[in-house]
Amino acid sequence: MKLIAFVLALLPILWLMLALGVLKKPAFKACPIALVVAVLLALTYWKMPVKDCVTGGLEGVAMAIWPVSLVIIAAVFTYNLCIATGSMEKIKKVLTGVSKDRRILLLLIGWGFGGFLEGMAGFGTAVAIPAGILCGLGFSPVLATVACLVANATPTAFGSVGIPTVTLAQLTGIPQGSLAWDTAVQLLPLILITPFVMVIIEGKSVKALKGIWPIALASGIAFAAPELLAARFLGAELPVIIGSVCSMAVTILMAKRKNQKQDMQYQIEDKNQKDVNGRAETTISTTEAVKACIPFILIFVFLLLTSSMVPSVHDALGKVKTAVQIYSGKGGTPYTFTWIATPGVLILLAAVIGGKIQGADFSLMGKVLKDTCRQMWKTVVTIMSIMAMAKIMSHSGMIAEIAGMMVALTGSFYPAAAPFVGAIGTFVTGSGTSANVLFGGLQVETAGSLGLDPSWLAGANTVGATIGKMISPQSIAIGTAATASVGSGSKILRKVIKYCVLFIIIAGLVAYAGSRFA
Repeated sequence: MKLIAFVLALLPILWLMLALGVLKKPAFKACPIALVVAVLLALTYWKMPVKDCVTGGLEGVAMAIWPVSLVIIAAVFTYNLCIATGSMEKIKKVLTGVSKDRRILLLLIGWGFGGFLEGMAGFGTAVAIPAGILCGLGFSPVLATVACLVANATPTAFGSVGIPTVTLAQLTGIPQGSLAWDTAVQLLPLILITPFVMVIIEGKSVKALKGIWPIALASGIAFAAPELLAARFLGAELPVIIGSVCSMAVTILMAKRKNQKQDMQYQIEDKNQKDVNGRAETTISTTEAVKACIPFILIFVFLLLTSSMVPSVHDALGKVKTAVQIYSGKGGTPYTFTWIATPGVLILLAAVIGGKIQGADFSLMGKVLKDTCRQMWKTVVTIMSIMAMAKIMSHSGMIAEIAGMMVALTGSFYPAAAPFVGAIGTFVTGSGTSANVLFGGLQVETAGSLGLDPSWLAGANTVGATIGKMISPQSIAIGTAATASVGSGSKILRKVIKYCVLFIIIAGLVAYAGSRFA
C-alpha cells in the first residue's frame, strides 16, 4: 500500500516531467492538467473533503497572485519601461566601455550585470540581455549562451527581488531570514568558482585564467561576501542585487588598474560604431548613466528603507495588512495580504517615479504595463496552477507520502540528493520559484522525518533549483533566441550539462556536510 500511495502521489509530478520534457507541451497548458490530476487524487484516494480541497487550492492561487505574480509583473514592467525610454541602451554602453579584454567583459556583463538583471527582473532577462550584448561584441553565440547559463546558476535563488526564496518561506512557514541565510551559505562555493568557470568557457582552456585569475577571484568574492551579509541582515529581497552591484564595481576597478599590456588573443574587435545619424557614438556621462539606472536605484532604496534594518518604517507599513482565513481544513492558518510593504508595490512605485524622471508619460507607462501583462499572463497561469497543486498535495498528505518513501530509500544520505531534487523541479518547470513550490514542501517533510533542520534542506532545494536553470529547456531557448543561434539548443545543452553536474555534486556535498551541523 505504501508503494501504491507513493506512485499515485508522484503522478502530478510525473505528468509534468512527461508533458514538459517529452511531449514539449507549454507550461501554461501542462500545469493546469497537473492541478486537475492532483485534485482528483486528493478527492478519491486521499479522501480529502471537497471544501478543504477547494479552499486549499484557493490559498495557493491567492499566494500566486499576491505577492508572487505582482512582483514578477512589476519587475518585468520596470525592465520593459527602461527599454521603451532608451535607458537600457545607455546602460549597455556604460558596461561595454570598461575594457577590450573579452574575459573581463564576460565577467562584467555575463556575471555582474547578468546577476543584477536576475535580481531585479529574472525570467530569462539575465540570460537573454547579457548574451545578446556579448554576441554584439563579437563573442561566439554558443559560448556566450553557455557562459550566461552558467552565470545564472547561482543568482536565481534570490532572483526577481528574492521571490523564489520568499515564496518558499511563505509556503513552508520557515522564517524568511533563516531560509535566506541557509541558502546563501550553500551557494557560497558555487559563487566563488563561477567566474573561473566562465573564463575557462570563453578561453576554451584553463590557460585562459592566466593574468586574469585575480580579477575572477575578486569578482566572485565581491559577489559572495555582500550576498551573505545581505541575506543575514536584510532577508531574501536584496542579496543578489547588492552582490552583483559590488561585483561589477570591483571588476571595473580592477580592470582599470590592470596592466595595460594586453593579451591580444582575448581582445574584442575595436569597432567604430555609429549612431542612427551616422555620427561616432559618444561616451555616456555620469548624469546620463545615473538617470538611466534611476528606476533600479529607487527600487534598491525603497526595499532597503522598508526592510528590517529600518524598523520604524518596516513596522509601520507592515501594519497595513489584511488576514483572511482561506483554507478551511485542520491546521489552517489565516493568509495575510500585506498591501504596501511588499516588493511588488514598491517596485511599481519605483518604476513609475523612475519612468517620469526619464521622460516617460503616463500614456507610455500604461501601454508598457499592458504589454507586460500580456507578455506574462502565461507565466501567471503556470504559477497559479503550480501553487494551487502544491497546496492541495501538501494539505491532502500526498507530499508526506513522497517524503516518507524518499527517506526509506536514501536514509541519512538524503541531504546529498536534496539539490538534485530541486534541479529536477527547474528542469521540468523552467522556474526556480515553481521548483521551490513543487518540492519545497517535500524537503521540509523529509527534514522532519530525518530530524534535520528544515530550513537547511529547503535551502538545498533552492540551490538545486537555481543550478537547474542551466539545463532548463526554457532557459536554453531564451539564450538561443537572444543570440540568433536557434537550432543550437542540443549543442548548448551538451556543453553546459557537465557544469551542471559539477555544480550539483558540489551542492550535494555541501548540503550533506551542513546537515550534520545544522
